[in-house]
Order: sequence, then structure tokens, then C-alpha cells
Amino acid sequence: MKLDILAIGAHPDDVELGCGATIAKEISTGKKVGILDLTRGELGTRGTAEIRDLEAVNAAKILGVTMRHNLEFADGFFVNNTVSQLEIIKIIRKYQPEIVLCNAVDDRHIDHGKGSRLASDACFLSGLLKIETIHEGNHQRAWRPKHVYHYIQWKNLEPDFVVDVSGYLDKKREAVFAYESQFHKKEANEPETPITSTNFRDSITYRAQDLGRLIGVEHAEGFNVERYVGVASLSDLI
Repeated sequence: MKLDILAIGAHPDDVELGCGATIAKEISTGKKVGILDLTRGELGTRGTAEIRDLEAVNAAKILGVTMRHNLEFADGFFVNNTVSQLEIIKIIRKYQPEIVLCNAVDDRHIDHGKGSRLASDACFLSGLLKIETIHEGNHQRAWRPKHVYHYIQWKNLEPDFVVDVSGYLDKKREAVFAYESQFHKKEANEPETPITSTNFRDSITYRAQDLGRLIGVEHAEGFNVERYVGVASLSDLI
């Protein structure tokens, strides 16, 4: 099965929070999108890995993604090494995405920056013919995605480009809040975290509104790039 887009996140909910509306929009146009989680988020203050597993399944159904897979790397302690790179390469070669979306290049959580670099390195290495991989008993051929983009997370990084996601923010919020264990609930008897505040909950909307305002649309999501953004003509810009 070939994907158009593979979104990679260090933890379940990274993808939904970083680019959930963009994914929903792409799927609405017929694109096939998959999600690859690197860890189960087992070090999260609230909930458990088992709860996050179920929440991730529900969020995937809401977005309508084609596949979701978890590599079960160690939350907080995974490293950018040969073993980790090869596991991601196997997934890239299996699904052959044209575009890969991955964690923010710099962020509050150390796994986000690590995950960003790891995914980016794996995308490059996946295109090298002399790296041999076998997945599910099959020898894989080399495949390098055409584009690698980094979604923005906790830190308010300056985006290199933004995507108009007007009309898709409600779908993003629904997918994000499928992770009920992680967000604000008045009745929850668990420790507070940076993302359990109502301010954070509201920020999902007001950050999208602000990026949208800057390009003259209702809502937008921002991304960083690894090379110059090219357009075929000036009329491609909105």
C-alpha cells in the first residue's frame, strides 16, 4: 500500500496537535495519509500507555487515516542510532510516501527535537541503495520521500510556510481531544501538566486563528522546511 503522506510523531497526539487539520484537509481531497508513532508515551504524567493506545486508535478513526503504527521505542530515552533509523526506514520503504511530516525541529519536550532529527535522517538514508532492509520477509527497494516538513508544536517557531486549514479545525480538535487522559477535565483526579490547562486547550484555536489572520484566511497550520520552498509561478501563492 502506497501513501501520499506519512506523519511521524514521537508520541501519540504529537501529529494531531501539530498538523491534524492539515491531515484532515489532505484526506478530504483523496490523499492517503498514515501516522507513525515512535513511542507509546508511557512516561506521560497522566493516563497509561494502554489508555494512549486506545486513544490513538480513536483519533486515527476521526481523522480517517489509512494506517497507524507504533514502533514502541522507549519514551524519553530513544536515540538516533542505526537500530532506530532502520526501523523507520522499513516503514518508509513499505509505504513509499511522497511527503513526510515530522516533529518540530526544536521544542520544549526533548523527544520532539530528537524525533525530528531521527525521522529526517531516516528519510535520507531510506534512499540509499546500499542500505538493505527486509520487512515482513520481503527485500525492500530504496525510497526517499520528495519532501520532509516539520510541524510546529509547543514553541511558537516562525513557520517557513503555512497551510490554509479553514473548515478543518473542528476535525483537528475532535482528534486531539480523543486523548481524554491528557487534557483538561474538571473531574480528573490526576496531576496537572502544561497541556491540561484550559489555556492550552484554547491555544489550539487561537494559534490557528493567528496564523490564518496573517495570510487572510480563517485558520492555518505552520511548518518548517529543510530546503527552499519552490512555486511554479507567483499565482501559486495565496
